[in-house]
This record gives sequence, structure tokens and C-alpha cells, in this order.
Amino acid sequence: MNAAAREVRSAVAVAHSNIALVKYWGKADEALHLPVTGSLSLTLDAHPTTTSVAFGVEGDDVVILGGVEAAGRARDRVVRFLDLVRRRAGIDDRAVVESINTAPTAAGLASSAAGFAALAGAASLAAGLELAPRELSRLARRGSGSAARSVFGGLAVWHAGADDATSYAEPVAAPEGLDLAMVIAVVSVAEKEVGSGEAMRRTVETSPFYPAWAACATADLAAMLAAIADGDFARIGAITESNALRMHATMLGAAPPVAYWAPGTVALLAAVRRLRAEGIACFATIDAGPNVKVLCRLGEAEAVRDALAVLVPEAEYTVAGPGPGLVARPGVLA
Repeated sequence: MNAAAREVRSAVAVAHSNIALVKYWGKADEALHLPVTGSLSLTLDAHPTTTSVAFGVEGDDVVILGGVEAAGRARDRVVRFLDLVRRRAGIDDRAVVESINTAPTAAGLASSAAGFAALAGAASLAAGLELAPRELSRLARRGSGSAARSVFGGLAVWHAGADDATSYAEPVAAPEGLDLAMVIAVVSVAEKEVGSGEAMRRTVETSPFYPAWAACATADLAAMLAAIADGDFARIGAITESNALRMHATMLGAAPPVAYWAPGTVALLAAVRRLRAEGIACFATIDAGPNVKVLCRLGEAEAVRDALAVLVPEAEYTVAGPGPGLVARPGVLA
């Protein structure tokens, strides 16, 4: 390796978690992370991940997550992603990756989406690649499927695509006054027993309900895009809640079943239904974990949080509005 190749080139990026209103669940291609169906999400202004990548260091790749050097599967996922970037950039430099994630890991709060979107931004910039947002979305998808959406702020649709080139996310314009927000209700920060990848695989391969769910999800995405275009919050919320419940229903049909809910999950779903019955417009969604996200209007989010806290006091609540897209710049973590 020559002296120029040993020059350390670094970049830092920040990305935020996104929560799917129409879910991604199941891969058509495991290696490329191509989804069976398209999906749509809202990037939030909560739980950012900040990641720096420095290429050109001596020795082997080093991955530091939350101040602790990673090993095993966590390190392997990052190194495989770095290899993608190296091949694309035509370099073989080793790297130091440092990442700070503010969401609990593997608890159904989209920590991997923010994490791999930030890694895509930092690694590509440090490697000398100048990627347009669509290309960054395709790259982030290779680390974690839902990371494709965290490249963008606000609402984003991820096209399932037929191959690597056609599977990417792009922003969806929200009509003026739609003002979506979420109340994040955390009932557990414990790492889930079955990871999302294994749970998806098991559901696709063994649940007799999966084909029906995939068909419903495709229809839900078309209906959601129409509801957003019309600025119809009630339709957006209804699609969001039914899509999530159907996803979990098909997971329960897997062999063995995948069950992420906790008692607090059930209590929160009942609380959301009660608030709706009382005239408060809010709708629940749940990802691969026990924690519940409650979709509401931004101007009503604090009232929704306060009402939920009375009904389910054991949960911890965060109000989140629409968040920004991926931001990357030269440098390292401060």
C-alpha cells in the first residue's frame, strides 16, 4: 500500500429512525435485501444515530458501537457493508467505524435503519464516492432494508423493485397541514429473542397467512399513497393500524410462532382504541418488538401522550415529529 493510500480519509453522518406506516416484512432476495412488497414510512426527529468512518488506518477494521469495540455478528455486519463500499470505490483500505445510537438496539425501534443509513453516508463519503440520494438509499438497503428509507426526511416510499437497481426509497410530499407525529411508547428496551431477519425468514417460509398479508400490504401501499395525496389523516391512520396488526397476525402463524407483544403492548392497543372512542384521533403501529408507536397530529401529540400516560403509566413516552434526512460531512465524531 502506497503512502497516498495510507492517508486517512474520514467522514461523519447523522441519520434518524423511521417508522413504517405500511410495513416491510419479508425478503424476496436475502443477499440483496430486496423486499417482497413496497413500504412507506415516517422518519422521526427522535433517536438519531451518529457514525464516523475513517479509511486508511493500519491493521484490521475496527468497529466501535456505543463506545465498546464490537465483535461477532455485530462487527461482521458492519465489515460486510464496508466491503461493499470498498469494492464500489476501488479501494482496499481498512477502516475505523465509531457509531453512537440513541435508540435501544433490537427492541423494535428501527435502530438498524438509522444505523446503516448513517454508515452508508459516512462510509461512502470517506471512500471518495459522491452518491445521489437514490444511490445512497440503494447502498443503505444492503445493510438493513429499512435503512433505505432513513436516507430521506419525513415520508418516504421504498419501492420493492425487481433487482438491486430498482429497489430504493424516495421522498413523498406531504400536503400542507397534514402535520404527522408519533408518540413512542416504550414498554421494554430488552433485546428481542428473535431478530428481525430470522423472524421474517420464518414467517415467509412457514406462515400460511403470509401470501395474503403480502397481497394486503401491496394494496395498503397504494391506498396509503392516495390517502396522503388527499391529506386524509383518518384514512392514513386506519391503514397504518390495520397493516401493522395484520403483519403481527401472520407472524403468529409462523412455525414456531413469532410473538413480540408484551402485556404493555396489549394495554397500549386498548388505550389507543379507547382514546379514539372518546374522539381523539390516534392510531397504533408496532414493529418487530413490543413497543408501540401512536400516530397522531403534531398539534395533538402532547395531549395524546398525556392521555396514554394516565391509561398505561408503566410505559415511557416520547413525542416525535417528522425528522430530517441523512446528513454527512468530512470529519470524525467530536
